[in-house]
Amino acid sequence: MSGGRYSYERMFAFSSPRPPVPADLVAKIRPTILARSRTLAVGGPWSEVIPEGKLRRGSTVLVETESTQGGVSVALSLAAEAMTEGLWAGVVGVRDPGVAAMVDLGLDLRRVLFVPSPAESWAESAADLLDGVDVLVVQPPRRAGSTLARRLSDRVRERGVVLVVVAGESTWPASVDLTLRVREAHWEATSRLVARALRLEVGSRDRGTHTVHEVILPDPRGRVASR
Repeated sequence: MSGGRYSYERMFAFSSPRPPVPADLVAKIRPTILARSRTLAVGGPWSEVIPEGKLRRGSTVLVETESTQGGVSVALSLAAEAMTEGLWAGVVGVRDPGVAAMVDLGLDLRRVLFVPSPAESWAESAADLLDGVDVLVVQPPRRAGSTLARRLSDRVRERGVVLVVVAGESTWPASVDLTLRVREAHWEATSRLVARALRLEVGSRDRGTHTVHEVILPDPRGRVASR
């Protein structure tokens, strides 16, 4: 914090051109898969939305939405609720999500690595972070190629990271373990916009189930709440 303004250079891990993640940082924050649970528990209303209230390490979660319907908020809120006990997160391709909004969502910015504008190098940037994070949020700039998407998903499984992809319908060609589709979104207001109601369709590949949930994101405090 300097001069009353937040330094974006400090907030973001790096911008293009993209240097490698320092080896000492990787060693410090590398997830210790064998010493930790194979799943990440999520808190708040997400514990009721996500099957069993847990995200399995090595899984891919697709947040499917139109660009204006809150997909980024869903992904960041989900990551925040999974970042307990000193876990780390990476956020790739989400441009200027807003410092205050992310803090309101519950993200601890001291344990988040950002790559805001990777352009065509988004997949390489995401892969660079896999050794140092537990949750990785990615927003590709356009439809991902099927080979590239599969390779990233394969590496996520190998590293035991939870990958959360924010994409429009039919723009992520690889298989996913969990899908959160934003079917409806509208703002509730008095004299100003105070909260956004989301209707989510949740599909689980393992369970072969589809359920529908309603949440408020953000609520008047900027967090997620049950409907």
